[in-house]
Amino acid sequence: MGFTADELRTGLDIAASWGKLEYTGWQDENVSWKEDAYIGDWSYLDELRVVGPDALKLFSDFAVNSFAKFTIGQAKHAIFCNAAGKVIGEGILARQAEDDFLFNARGPVSTWIKYNFDQGGYDAELDLQISEFKFQVSGPKSLPLLQELTADDLTDTKFMHFKDSSIDGIPVRFLRQGMAGEIGFELQGPGEHSDRIRAAILAAGRKYNLRRMGARTAMVNHLEAGFPTVTHDYLPAITGADEAGYFQAYNKPVVNDTSVEWYQSFQRCMKVKGSFNGSDPSAWYRSPIELGWERNVKFDHEFYGREALEREMAEPTRKIVTLVWNLDDVKEVYESLWHDEEPYDFMEFPRAQWFAMYASSVADGEKEIGSTTSRGFSYYFRKVLSHGVLDIAYTKPGTEVEVIWGDPGHRQKRIRATVHSYPYKADNRRAELTAATV
Repeated sequence: MGFTADELRTGLDIAASWGKLEYTGWQDENVSWKEDAYIGDWSYLDELRVVGPDALKLFSDFAVNSFAKFTIGQAKHAIFCNAAGKVIGEGILARQAEDDFLFNARGPVSTWIKYNFDQGGYDAELDLQISEFKFQVSGPKSLPLLQELTADDLTDTKFMHFKDSSIDGIPVRFLRQGMAGEIGFELQGPGEHSDRIRAAILAAGRKYNLRRMGARTAMVNHLEAGFPTVTHDYLPAITGADEAGYFQAYNKPVVNDTSVEWYQSFQRCMKVKGSFNGSDPSAWYRSPIELGWERNVKFDHEFYGREALEREMAEPTRKIVTLVWNLDDVKEVYESLWHDEEPYDFMEFPRAQWFAMYASSVADGEKEIGSTTSRGFSYYFRKVLSHGVLDIAYTKPGTEVEVIWGDPGHRQKRIRATVHSYPYKADNRRAELTAATV
């Protein structure tokens, strides 16, 4: 359906969604969310707002999540799959009022929902745009910092709930999440005030040693804390026969009234690099069960892709783990640059700046047992880590495997790796806010 495996191979494309590559240096920025706090800019995420009597029905028809309990002021990690149970995309769905929902995400998932809304005759209104600022402030010192900026008490905000407040008279939504595995909030509000809000956060953050997140290390927190991400860890599963209508509708430039080219986002998500090779794009698709999101999959309602996920849930074959790479083998990749023979593919630090799914094959001898993605260097832990989706027999912590480093046709290096529990970093997102003081 429009793509071959060869067409997915991509050239260099540095994503500048976070602004600069570095602000205070990627080493310093990598330490920030473990010891102090950081601010990251996710204002590029799509905003899909659905309002009306059938708004919840739309999400229930296509999300794997249960909505039996979904209160006003609550948010959910909503996941959407194709008919084969592979992830098209995911994001944060917030219930703002009884029939008012806001979904923030990136990639084709927003237009996938819009396409099905247009086809389904739902009694609701849908608006898809990018208009709000979205600043993530996370780390052990994030709460006292934010308490200085708003007159409201944030300590009673439950995890994955939000509170409407203000900063300097500007309305701000404080969503408690923590994408670095630490206490954190995402601040959302009118985009025209983004510079003013950012400046206020940075000014208040000086006494807390707040750092600004650059692109070099922006996804290392997802790696340490165990958050698989579209393009980095899976391709959006939108090229199957059952999704032909959507693919044909959106595999061309589509410009809305804010002149945002959704087509560009779609095309950039369908890129791969690395030794892992498949015969068609579905080889790079992953199910929510493979990505560690099985707890989100609930069979208390009918939804698109349910039958496939029921079968997989009954007999799962793969599981996500953390892989810790052997540092001596990693050093050999760099040493090859100073020798006369063909060097190995360059291994960027702290993480690849390819806007692609950089997937390496994982092997036990000559047997391929899975793939690994999001390779990166954690300066804080002084480890080279990656997410790995492996055959279940190889997912016990301590298991030794090999990662094949290098694109097909290039000189390749077998790098020893050890299976570690997932996520690698302790999850502190749900810590008691009353204790989160300096």
